[in-house]
Amino acid sequence: MTHPFEIELRTTLPASPEQVWEAIATGPGIDSWFMGRNEVEAREGGIAAMSTGGHREEAVITAYEPRERFASRTATAEDGRFMAFEYLIEGRDGGSTVLRVVHSGLLGDNWQDEYDALRRGWPFHLHTLREYLTHFPGRTGVPVFALAPSGGRTALDVRAALAQGLSLPSPVVVGTQVHAEPAGLPPLDAEVVWSDDERIELRAHQGIYTFHHGSGMALMSHHLFGPDTDGAEAAWQRWLAALLS
Repeated sequence: MTHPFEIELRTTLPASPEQVWEAIATGPGIDSWFMGRNEVEAREGGIAAMSTGGHREEAVITAYEPRERFASRTATAEDGRFMAFEYLIEGRDGGSTVLRVVHSGLLGDNWQDEYDALRRGWPFHLHTLREYLTHFPGRTGVPVFALAPSGGRTALDVRAALAQGLSLPSPVVVGTQVHAEPAGLPPLDAEVVWSDDERIELRAHQGIYTFHHGSGMALMSHHLFGPDTDGAEAAWQRWLAALLS
């Protein structure tokens, strides 16, 4: 049985409509703040695709109005499930932009858990978009994704392991300046910019680093802006797997 849902959010971003459009309607722009590796065919009827951890999801672009509106919709599954995304852009005086996001569709049997995850996830993603546009304007990031089983640990234990591996203080508080030395990776001098019971996000001069901790799995979704990103995904994958082994 399917269940309809709709999530609508609005945020003001410190960027022009042109900058916001590049961030939400181009592959390199989406790579710089959202999930996975993205491809966008720049036309209505084109394909918007996201690849994450070996899984590729495609949607058809249903609206392509540069600097104003971008929308897409996934195919309808056999049980009726689908998702639709709409971004509405409105420029404001002073160079800022209001972005309205509408995420809707039909969810499946586990709709309540899915809906809760989406509802909690969107404020975080828009926060990351703001971090990107504020601190890395005019640049595009290289996405890094890593995933590892928690080895039977609880979500709290996974969080504690991540915090210890990154030399983070306890509790992890937004605004804290940290020096992290993940084994086998360059050190990070960063600021904690997000911390809740699911995620920790750090911002350093070379990128935005997200660590998601669950009871069955831990994952990382980073956006790197430094000159040396070759091999970063493999290195972070090794680090996470070793941490939770």
